[in-house]
Amino acid sequence: MRKYFGTDGIRRIANTELTPNLVFKVAKAGAYVLSKHTNHTPTILIGRDTRISGTLIESAMVAGFLSYGANVKLLGVIPTPAVAYLTRKLNADASVVISASHNTYEFNGIKFFSNKGTKISDDLEEEIEEIMESNKLDDLTAVGDKIGISEYALDLVNEYVYFFRKNFDDVFEKYNNNKFIVGIDTANGATYKVAEKVFKSLGINYKIINNSPNGININQNCGSTHLEGLKKFVVENNLSLGIAYDGDGDRCLAIDENGEEIDGDKLMAIISQNLRKHGKLNKDTIVGTVMSNLGLNKYCRDNDLEFLQTKVGDRYVLEEMQKNGFNLGGEQSGHIILLDYNPTGDGILTSLMLIKSIFEETKKASELGTLVKKYPQILVNAKVNSDKKYDYEKDEEIKTEITKLEKEFAGNGRVLIRPSGTEPLVRVMIEGENQEYISQKATELAKFIEEKLK
Repeated sequence: MRKYFGTDGIRRIANTELTPNLVFKVAKAGAYVLSKHTNHTPTILIGRDTRISGTLIESAMVAGFLSYGANVKLLGVIPTPAVAYLTRKLNADASVVISASHNTYEFNGIKFFSNKGTKISDDLEEEIEEIMESNKLDDLTAVGDKIGISEYALDLVNEYVYFFRKNFDDVFEKYNNNKFIVGIDTANGATYKVAEKVFKSLGINYKIINNSPNGININQNCGSTHLEGLKKFVVENNLSLGIAYDGDGDRCLAIDENGEEIDGDKLMAIISQNLRKHGKLNKDTIVGTVMSNLGLNKYCRDNDLEFLQTKVGDRYVLEEMQKNGFNLGGEQSGHIILLDYNPTGDGILTSLMLIKSIFEETKKASELGTLVKKYPQILVNAKVNSDKKYDYEKDEEIKTEITKLEKEFAGNGRVLIRPSGTEPLVRVMIEGENQEYISQKATELAKFIEEKLK
């Protein structure tokens, strides 16, 4: 089992668990692993979100990279997908995003990207950990003129804005109208400036909220994990659509004109329909995860689409897409990967594809939202000892309770148990036809797991 990396990089409490010393080691080891096959001085990009610890972690990361002998370009506050895009665009050797995504401000994290703009594999993360835990770090110290240098490259975000203009200018020039107004919630996070630049450059009318970060209000009752405020904002202002991003900008969820949520499963259905009409849905396939709602599965069956499911994590969705040549996949939480454009979840890209679909279908957001009929789905977190969160698979009593429920819901729902990759939690998800009943069963099982693994 990996010691530092979870399902989405390293994520911990900043400065106490994610210490500058740990970050320095991760950076040095990461620079070595990700550039050891190059025959030139490596260049690494660094982007971050708006949380207060960002510059602290960034400083330690820069020190680690420079100490190894890598050169660094500092992108400042910028969405994760922009870093992924720029890594490929600039032919950088690797990149890092300093962010804890949807978590609250006291957390921070480290996500490594390869020279192809994709999150690195589990194997590479394990190799980085091996170097960190070995005595090899001291041997990776640059001396004399081999020490790396860093420079600010804040204007590179404009390349990301141009990427959207290049791909969407013609569509929005043809269909856009003054009556269509979008509400944007940037979660006081990494999209707080660039989202406005993109929407303004494409001539899309918008109203924006939660775009005044102060270091501690990122994801605070806003963004894709707290949709209540955006729902109210859309309805009260008679908006056509609401868009919510998460702290680092790789997720997008939407709100229709009536204040109803359009989640990642519905977004994939809407976008798949649009891509298919243009002959651009590769192999008529959507790639989701085991957390995808049964309703998406049924939508695919009813429309002669293939639906493949991976384990939870957008990196596993991407691996399946790349392995078999698919171009649309994602998670219910709003990580949507459109591989023809960018090899990672991209909130702004997803929102523009949704708006494009609305325009070209000449339908309201609420009408497109009915493509997927959702089964009630309850997720309850069991708070457990961090060292025991994988033990539910070994405990015979827990296994017996899970098996009972799986038999009960077979054919009319499902039961999914999985440990959180970033927190001391075991997630209990039950899907079925009766929301009150599945809520009761999920709560009972979560409490049982808590008692056994506390």
